[in-house]
Amino acid sequence: MERNPIVYILASAKHGTLYIGVTSNLAKRLHEHREGLIKGFTSRYGLTRLVHFESFEDMTSAILREKQLKKWRRDWKLNLIEATNPSWIDLAEGLGLGTAIPQR
Repeated sequence: MERNPIVYILASAKHGTLYIGVTSNLAKRLHEHREGLIKGFTSRYGLTRLVHFESFEDMTSAILREKQLKKWRRDWKLNLIEATNPSWIDLAEGLGLGTAIPQR
């Protein structure tokens, strides 16, 4: 996957805990989250399932969108995810990035 600014949402499960992030290399960032290489919120809550992502032309636009989404109410975020991913499947598999590591 070539480098391009992406805002992404990870989830622990359907309607579970959510994390919103931004990256220029989604494959690398997902690997870091899934292997627990990034200590903190995502590793503490087992957030490994990619449930939503948006691509942008530049990092400035991506960061603005990330900040916007982080300010949204939870129900708005759930609606955003369910508009394109109603089953909350792990979208990483469709991108050739493999599926989330099953939670213990």
